[in-house]
Amino acid sequence: MSSLLAAGEGTGFEAPDPIETFWQPLWGGNSQFALTRPMVMAVFSVILLSVWLLVSTRKMALVPGKAQFVTESVYGMVRNGLGRDILGSKDFLRFVPLLFTMFMLILTNNLFGIIPPIQYPTMSRFGFPLALALIVFVVYHVVGIRSMGLGGYFRHMVPAGLPKAIVPLIFFLELLTYFVTRPVTLALRLFGNMFAGHILLVLCVVGGEHLLFGDTGIALKGTGVLVFLGGFVMTLFEGFVQFLQAYVFTLLTALYIAGSLATDEH
Repeated sequence: MSSLLAAGEGTGFEAPDPIETFWQPLWGGNSQFALTRPMVMAVFSVILLSVWLLVSTRKMALVPGKAQFVTESVYGMVRNGLGRDILGSKDFLRFVPLLFTMFMLILTNNLFGIIPPIQYPTMSRFGFPLALALIVFVVYHVVGIRSMGLGGYFRHMVPAGLPKAIVPLIFFLELLTYFVTRPVTLALRLFGNMFAGHILLVLCVVGGEHLLFGDTGIALKGTGVLVFLGGFVMTLFEGFVQFLQAYVFTLLTALYIAGSLATDEH
C-alpha cells in the first residue's frame, strides 16, 4: 500500500495502475513463472488456518474457550446451515470438510484485503477463484455420475414431460449451464467483488492523500479528509462483502452438489 501512496505525490493526481496494484511480483518480474505476492499470501493463509485450527481444537473442552468457540461457531454454521440444510441429513457429512475448507480459505484470503499491513485480497487475482471453481466443477460432476450413472446424469438435466421438439434445445442449454455458466460465474462473482472493492479502497487512500497533502487548495484539503473517512466506511463495508462472498461461494457449492445428488427430480 505504501508504494501506492506515492502515486498521489506531486502536483497532478495519477490513478492507481491496475497491473501494478494487482500483479506485484516478488521474483521473476513480468514472467509468467514469476513468484507473486498473492501466491505467497495463499500459502500463508493455509499455514495460518492450519495453525489456528490445531491450536483452537488441541484441548477441546465442554465449556469452550474463546478460540474454540470461534472455530466451533464457524464450523457449526457451515455444517448445519450450508451442509445439512441443503444437502440433507443423509449425505451432508461427507461434504462438510470440503465446504468448511472452502469457506475458511476464501474468507481468510478475502479478509487479507482489509488487514494491515497485508491489505491485499488474494481472490482479486482471477486464477485463485477460478482454481476453486474448477474444484467445485469436478466435484459436482463426479458426485452426479456416481449417484446416477453417466447416462442418468445427463438425462436428469432435462425435466420430464417436455415436448420432444424442444428437448434438444433444453439439453443444450443445460449442458451450457453445467459445463460453462456455473464454473465461470462462480469464479467471476468472487473475483469481481474482490477486485472492485480493492480498487475502491486504493482510490480512497491515494485520492485522499493527494487532496490532503498535495498541492491543493483549502477546500480540497477538507475534501481529502472526507475521502479518508469514506475509505474507512468502505473498509467496514468491504469486510461485510468479503464475508458474504465467502458464504455465497460455499452456498452455491452446496447447491450444485445437492443438485447432483437428486436422482428423482430435476
